Amino acid sequence: MPTGLKQTSSLVAIGARVVETGANTYTQQQIDLNLSPLDREVFVVLAVNLDPQAPECVAGVSTAVSASITSTSQISVQGLDNANCLANTRLDCVQDGGSVTGVPYTRGAGESQATQLEYLGIIATNDFFLGMKGTGNTAAKFVNAKVYGYRARASADIYAALVQSEVLSA
Repeated sequence: MPTGLKQTSSLVAIGARVVETGANTYTQQQIDLNLSPLDREVFVVLAVNLDPQAPECVAGVSTAVSASITSTSQISVQGLDNANCLANTRLDCVQDGGSVTGVPYTRGAGESQATQLEYLGIIATNDFFLGMKGTGNTAAKFVNAKVYGYRARASADIYAALVQSEVLSA
């Protein structure tokens, strides 16, 4: 348990899905955590799984499906270099100009690994965001996600610092 926090719920698993509004268009969904700011409630993220739909293998075109989960709203899929990014993933089907068959592969941190860390991140505002975008596909794609964690109450100074840090790094 992080210092300054008191766990107030058992383990919670939150599932979400976002579908592109059009092929190769960044689309984001806001997932409400229903946290109580009056009670200085936060969500401690323990693990994240991202499951994107496979990209199409289009002759002569490299395609991809990328996704990320962030604690603040974004305008594109984020990498782990973003302080508010909890997880990201990317599936690719790479082809050269004359190819009719592609080579699919996966890269990214789509699933959190079991570690000695107490948590992956703390969401201090009332929601988080699942964003995704396809590249080179002929149809809209989707991503499924699962976020595991628990609710906790923060001390006043910790809560203020977490909210300020999250909002200012957006």
